Amino acid sequence: MEAMIAIVIAVMVGTGVYLVLRARTFPVILGITLLSYGVNVFVFVSGRLKLDQVAVVGVSDSPTDPLPQALVLTAIVIGFAMTAFLVVLALRGQGELKSDHVDGRRDEEID
Repeated sequence: MEAMIAIVIAVMVGTGVYLVLRARTFPVILGITLLSYGVNVFVFVSGRLKLDQVAVVGVSDSPTDPLPQALVLTAIVIGFAMTAFLVVLALRGQGELKSDHVDGRRDEEID
């Protein structure tokens, strides 16, 4: 189980880094979002996931840690707001510059 989660995290982070290095704005936004999802899964898994256990101290003999769950929930909300802001910023940049290239060059200027 741990190996599968590690592979999923590695694929999400690797794909996110690949997309961040692209020359267009929308793949960069998707890459940043995938990177944040990969980090969220990593932090969530660091809370010792256990099956059929409650996350309340005192109820079971080995409870899961609720702090990573709270951190990931907060990160999901912040990540969604950041993604929405970046999409609006990219749409405005594309409307003003008539290109979605990250350095603002138009398509006819690119060789």
